[in-house]
Amino acid sequence: MLALERNVAVTGIGQSDVGRRLDRDPMALTIDACLAAIEDAGLTRDDIDGLSTYPGAGMAGAPGFTAGGVTELQDALRLNLNWFNGGPELSGQLGSVITACAAVAAGFAKHVLCFRTVWESTAQGGGRRAGIGTGGGGKFKASGFMQYSLPYGAASAAVWISMMAQRHFHEYGTTREQLAQIAINARKNAAHNPKAIFRDPMSLDDYMNVRMISEPFCLYDCDIPVDGSTAIIVSHVDAAKDMRRPPLRVEAVGSALHGRPSWDQFDDLTTMALRDASKMMWARTDLRPADVDVAELYDGFSFIALAWLEALGFCEKGEGGRFIEGGDNISLTGKVPLNTHGGQLSGGRLHGYGFLHEACTQLWGEGGARQVPGQPRVAVAAAGGGPLGGCLLLSRD
Repeated sequence: MLALERNVAVTGIGQSDVGRRLDRDPMALTIDACLAAIEDAGLTRDDIDGLSTYPGAGMAGAPGFTAGGVTELQDALRLNLNWFNGGPELSGQLGSVITACAAVAAGFAKHVLCFRTVWESTAQGGGRRAGIGTGGGGKFKASGFMQYSLPYGAASAAVWISMMAQRHFHEYGTTREQLAQIAINARKNAAHNPKAIFRDPMSLDDYMNVRMISEPFCLYDCDIPVDGSTAIIVSHVDAAKDMRRPPLRVEAVGSALHGRPSWDQFDDLTTMALRDASKMMWARTDLRPADVDVAELYDGFSFIALAWLEALGFCEKGEGGRFIEGGDNISLTGKVPLNTHGGQLSGGRLHGYGFLHEACTQLWGEGGARQVPGQPRVAVAAAGGGPLGGCLLLSRD
């Protein structure tokens, strides 16, 4: 089977300032990131003929979860588009990039500018963090599964994902000391990322003694709301020749959902929909997990990164806790260098786009002090948890 996404390459990346309560207009952050990506690719605005974003304009949820959609950016940059896409019902936050790859492979556009902007930190102000779904303030009428979960106090993804982690602990003997290594490794890597939010060292004692959020998750198992925008340009390989950068070929994508689309009624709560996305991705390439040099895996909560490690085949099902124990296997010099920028646990919650941006940075050898040694050639970027998941396998070859 010829994977049509191999006709697509990432040709440029850009990112705005990232920080806590930047108090900047979110569209200004978006424009900064998008112009940086266009320049990074050696293109001009006239070359951009496609736009794609997640979740688009008008999505309800926590304040600052979205910052506008395609039409606002098209007008701001005066783009002439042959194709565009934006909406929340996608295969995780990277679904907008996967959809853009499909559009480019189909010939709908040559250069698609993909973007994701958050400004949760400024929008939520100085009070307690708002939860997605019930954090908008005012009256709230629950529908769907939340009408059954809210009476039990399960009002946020922190509770839903912690339930999945507890199930993994129960079935496979995973421990908090093992799970801690996801957060500790992220903090070590964030120390070398000038845009990361938290860069001070974190010890196992620090992790174990901080306040609990939803057992087994403590404060350091939860990602950090920030303001920031990330942009990625995907181009047809024929249009990517002789560009400013060596193109990063999209080797394979994964976006499948075979289980029930439910946070609490999925058939296997220890793995979630990322199981299906991972299986699809590996079915579309001859590369195997042992070929991957860098893994940038979603850590909205620490357990999700562990679940991705298992689903992608870096260790056996149920062995994730033992695989990350001690942290050596996921360090910058380990078997699977993980979340080299600090992830969302220390770097800041930029959603799946932050992980794809870092995967490209590593493959282009521009990670600085956090650069994985040995000139990495293959990277995987994955995002999503619960009933959503999407992943891309990139190759510099």
